[in-house]
Amino acid sequence: MSKYLVTGGAGYVGSVVAAHLLAAGHTVTVLDDLDTGFERGVPAGAAFVRGRIQEAADVLDPSYDGVLHFAAHSRVGESVEDPEKYWRNNVAGTLDLLAAMRAAQVRTLVFSSTAAVYGEPERTPITETDPTAPTSPYGSSKLAVDHMIGGECAAHGLAAASLRYFNVAGAHFTDDGAAYGERHDPETHLIPLVLQVAQGRRESVSVFGDDYPTPDGTCVRDYIHVADLARAHLLALEQAMPGEHLICNLGNGNGFSVREVIETVREVTGHPVPETVAPRRSGDPAVLVASADRARGELGWRPERADLAAIVEDAWRFAQRVAEESA
Repeated sequence: MSKYLVTGGAGYVGSVVAAHLLAAGHTVTVLDDLDTGFERGVPAGAAFVRGRIQEAADVLDPSYDGVLHFAAHSRVGESVEDPEKYWRNNVAGTLDLLAAMRAAQVRTLVFSSTAAVYGEPERTPITETDPTAPTSPYGSSKLAVDHMIGGECAAHGLAAASLRYFNVAGAHFTDDGAAYGERHDPETHLIPLVLQVAQGRRESVSVFGDDYPTPDGTCVRDYIHVADLARAHLLALEQAMPGEHLICNLGNGNGFSVREVIETVREVTGHPVPETVAPRRSGDPAVLVASADRARGELGWRPERADLAAIVEDAWRFAQRVAEESA
């Protein structure tokens, strides 16, 4: 078995990946400053170091076999208002991480990239060879890191993969009763926001635009279960080759509209979900759907929980657990 550092491992996706690594028998250290993560999200069995990504050099040594990197700021709106924060953490922080990896002779990296690097796509489903044209500093910072990693692979023999996520949702439950899901504050993702309405924590959910050129007029997005996402990271660790930078989209290849998500939440929870129509948000493409053909071919990966109802059911189960903890 191997030893891995998981940066941002107290956050949503990082904690689920850390749990999967532990379940596979690996040794895990989580490095997280808890700016947006939660210490309760660090899986039992993982060592926890509270610190910023710039402090990775204090943690890494040659005993580590690789790094899985999730320590990024990821709020699109905030990145527009405070771009410096995103360049400093996401880009400069990753540069420091790569230097720390070189110094410690840790030569495998899996990076949490994003579909935001594509901006408003010219076509769907989106492939990895389509143009990258991010519309926010967040997307630009992630694309900059993708380029940075490519250079590191070519110059120093790093074995790396950048996994470009589409919309991640759902929750992960372990055999020992632990649960890992979304605890964002403030919450910005659609499925947990709609679930908050079902819980009575919000009066209604806003539908930003109902006049898009889609079947029901609302935006269509590709949702991937967080447990499927985690499996892809473990496969990427196995497939990473020295000197090569693999870039893969991760999605289920199908899109669901905002109204389909809302209706699915109604069906799963049995609760009413009032909705209000609001103006379109600037920069929201009508359709964002991934082609995951490369991930299937290169990683041997395919989503196992692509059904929207199954994704919502797991997210609802986690939301109820969080509500019970807070009661």
